[in-house]
Parts: sequence; C-alpha cells; structure tokens
Amino acid sequence: MTLRFYDTQTAQIRDFEPITDGEVKMYYCGATVQGMPHVGHVRSAIVFDILVRWLEYRGNKVTVVRNVTDIDDKILEKSALSFEGPVDYPYVEDEEWFALAYRFEQEFQKAYDVLGVRRPTYEPRATGHIGEMHRMIQDLIDKGHAYAATDGSNDVYFDVRSWPDYGNLTRQKIDDMQAAPDADPRGKKDPRDFALWKGHKEADPITASWESPWGRGRPGWHIECSAMATKYLGAQFDIHGGGLDLRFPHHENELAQATAAGHGFANFWLHNGMVTFEGEKMSKSIGNTISPEEMIEKSNPRVARYFLGQAQYRSMLDYRPSSLDEAAAAIERIDTFVNNALFAVHGVKPGADFDLDLHHFEVPESFANAMDDDLNVPQALAALHETVRKGNSALASGDLETADIALQQTMAMTQTLGLDDALDSTAGSPEADALDKLISVQLEERAKARADKNWARADEIRDQLAAAGIIIEDSANGARWSISG
Repeated sequence: MTLRFYDTQTAQIRDFEPITDGEVKMYYCGATVQGMPHVGHVRSAIVFDILVRWLEYRGNKVTVVRNVTDIDDKILEKSALSFEGPVDYPYVEDEEWFALAYRFEQEFQKAYDVLGVRRPTYEPRATGHIGEMHRMIQDLIDKGHAYAATDGSNDVYFDVRSWPDYGNLTRQKIDDMQAAPDADPRGKKDPRDFALWKGHKEADPITASWESPWGRGRPGWHIECSAMATKYLGAQFDIHGGGLDLRFPHHENELAQATAAGHGFANFWLHNGMVTFEGEKMSKSIGNTISPEEMIEKSNPRVARYFLGQAQYRSMLDYRPSSLDEAAAAIERIDTFVNNALFAVHGVKPGADFDLDLHHFEVPESFANAMDDDLNVPQALAALHETVRKGNSALASGDLETADIALQQTMAMTQTLGLDDALDSTAGSPEADALDKLISVQLEERAKARADKNWARADEIRDQLAAAGIIIEDSANGARWSISG
C-alpha cells in the first residue's frame, strides 16, 4: 500500500511522495517554554515520533526539525511574576526570562526522554534566529505584504488583505476572522493584521529585545517558525505538523508569510487532535486535568506512552480514570508474551540482556497496511495484539518456530511504536535486581532438590514463593519466575 496522509490544507487523504525520493524533511512545532509540559504537548510529540519511526521503517532518511519558542509574551509575563512573589507554577525567585525559558525547556526534554520521544535532527531556538527573521520580514515589506507601523511603536505587521490566499489553510474568509490579539491594534491597517516584529516596551527587560531596521524589539510568534523551517529544510519541504489548536492563527499565519515571501513551504500539513478529560476540555479552573508527571506516577512511562499514542492521531483522545489501567493491561499482555517467548525459544530470562537482529524482519502485513493508511495506530495495535494471541497459542502447543516468528514481529512492532524506548520504571532498578538475586538462590536450591529427587523440598520452595506472590514456570531451559497479578 502507498503511504497516505490527511492533508489539512486540501482536507483530503493524499498519497505521500517525498520531494526527494527516499528523503523526508519534516518540521513540527515544539514547545513555548513558559511552563511545565502538559499532555497535549507530549501527545503531539509522540504522534510525530511514531510518524518519523514509520517513515524510517519504510526506508526513508528523515530530517526532523522541532523548534523551541524561547521568547514570547507569556514567558515575559511569567518572569515578571517571579519577581513579585510565588505563583501557581514551579517557582524560582527573581528569575530572568531567559533562565525561566531554559529551565522549562529542560523539563520538556525530560518528559520527551522518559516517554521515548527521540531527539529531532535539530532543535533550533527562536532567539538564535533573529537575523533570519529580519531577512524574511524585509522580503515581505519589499514585496508589499508587510509594513512598519507609523505610530512610533516600531511594530511591523503582515498585511493580510495583500495576500489573496490568506485563510486557505483553515478555509476562512478574512472578514469572518477575529482581530489578531498579538499587538496593540492602533498601528494596524486592519485589525486582523498580525505582528512580524514587536517594538520594545519600557516595561519589558532590555535583554528581551534586539536591534532591527525598524527599531529595537523582538519577533512575533509566527515569523519564528517560518524563518527556522525554511533555513533548515529549504524553501519547500515535505511535512509540517503540530497540534490541532495551532491551525489558526499560528499555522495559517506561517503559511501566509512564508508563501508571500516566495517559499513553497510545506507539501503536507498534519495536525493531531487534543486530549480531553471524560469528554470535556481540560481546565485547571474546574480541576479536570492530568499532567504527564501524574500519568507516569499513576502507571509508568511505557503505559503512559501507550495511552497517549493509541488513538488515530487526528482524533480526540479522551482520558478517563480507568484509561491507564486499560493501557497497563495491554502492556502487560505484550510483555508477558515477549518474556515467555524469549525464555521458551531463546532461554533469555526477563530483564536479561539479549541480542536479536530485527533489522531484516518485517512487521505483519496488517500492521504495515494500517500504518500506511494515514498512520492508523488503532488498527496497527489490533494487529499487534492479534500477533500476541497467536504467539501465546503457539507457546501453549509447543510450536516454538511459530512462537519465534510472533516474538520477532511483536518486537518489531513495539519498536516501531516506540513502546520499547519509553523508560521501564522497574527494569534494572536496585529493588528488582535484589529480588531477582534472592529468588535465583531459591531456584538454584530447588533445581538441586529436583536433581536429587527430593520432591518434598522442591515443592516446599515452590509453595513458599507462591505464598509471596511469585509464580514459578518450568521449561526445558530451566525455571523462570514472575510476580502474580
């Protein structure tokens, strides 16, 4: 099956062909680092991480750029609050805006790492690309699509009525749009014109401004992504992604300013759906929120990744109190089969290092067809669990050859979905290692008792372990243990 994705701009599922055969260039919007990551941020990162993994599985070299917005009104507002006193977010007294932004950037990276989101090819910061933004703004002015305000503010605006295609991404007419809220409208020709450059205000720290041809100031939000995407991926690239909430105004404005400046920009626009709480939008004011940290505390990173990645990426993902339990049960089914098959077929105990070459082993056709069809992860997971079911049946019947095929397919699928890269909060822990050593001593004593035909002692050891919730399974490769329930 040909790779097919839903393109937001055309509102159609289209066949995907890279601009350059075998190479895919992709940009997706990263964090505005004003606070701790929320589930919407990490769901988006997981969606595009899965996309990258699948594009690579299909033989493509993928270049991924994910930006960091480290200068923004909200960042300055949070920093100003830190000088006034404690607020409702992780607080550092008298923290400069750039320190606050960098601190939260690290928090995002921690969340990405824990959940198995691989690092992008490059992660540019907005503050490192002021020159590129200046050049794009000047191009827009020269082409008649932007203007400097005449009110002495040093602001520069994009003239939305100068660009006939403005509104194409979200299929809106200019007259139906709300005014752009990103700057004081007094210097605008039209209230919908959006800021490309924002003049420095006396209340803002001087460090949050740069010299420009239009006066000292800082970039508008939208110009940042257009300048960084075209710098690293070229005038035209394959995929631009982000959360559904970014379609307007952010992505609409990105598209307008980039194409008005003469760039082809993105061939495909992919947007992931939001995360809701029992069908309702999450809101701190009504208390129906859950953070990535809370998800991980309630379960573990692999379970959280499974939950956040399980839905079709364009759909809403609804969280319920039982959601993590369901995801945990799914992970346990997969892990139980993998551990049993590794031991039965290869003699590998749970948690032990092993080396199976999966590079030349293909995922099942049903899984591949699902992923090719607009990244249909729910159907792909159905294929994964069906493979686990078949593998368990093969183990039960002693068909180790079929079980080994199912094992390798299962591991190939879980790697493609990134489930193996999210951190296991128990594997390799000092507690788990100590428990394994203690039980291994008892299993060695039990093996000796069985060899000596001392069945009473062997049964006694087994019963003692069972009373402690430890299940013993015997096979041709020896005995292995697992925790009941």
